[in-house]
Amino acid sequence: MNYIRDYAMMVAIFGFASMAWFGWSQENPPESWRKFIGIGTGGALLLCLWGVYLSIKNWGEATALANDQSFVYYYVFVILEFAVAGVGAFILFQNAKGYYTAPWVCFIVGVHFFGLRFVFDDFSLNILGLLLVLVSGLSLYVSKNTKLINSTVTGVLSGIIFLGFTIFNLFRFF
Repeated sequence: MNYIRDYAMMVAIFGFASMAWFGWSQENPPESWRKFIGIGTGGALLLCLWGVYLSIKNWGEATALANDQSFVYYYVFVILEFAVAGVGAFILFQNAKGYYTAPWVCFIVGVHFFGLRFVFDDFSLNILGLLLVLVSGLSLYVSKNTKLINSTVTGVLSGIIFLGFTIFNLFRFF
């Protein structure tokens, strides 16, 4: 993949995702983490807005989604991601297991990147997907063996990962 418009959109989308995951981590973090989480959230917001600006400025550039089939697959993967994550979260809450929602959503988000790797012909999306799947499992272990809750562990680690991929795509843009 060598589409600067797609890199700009990834900066915007991954920056937003980083901000959202850092936001989720604020459910009940240790007090000593709050400053770091706030800085991560603010940094992710700024990068997201920069990505939006770059996307608008380069809207006429080539994109992997120009191919009708890629565009359809993109929406299929995203709609499936939201549907499966939403239904799973609903089931978890209905069964008084809501504390597993963050790792569940992280797992589904990670898996969906394996499909998007082919839509964008971008191997780095496999790495992103693998890291998020690993975070979903790691958060279960860490929260079971510490006083940290799933949403804090999942949110902080996913926020950091998405922030890293935001910066990575910003470098690829330039």
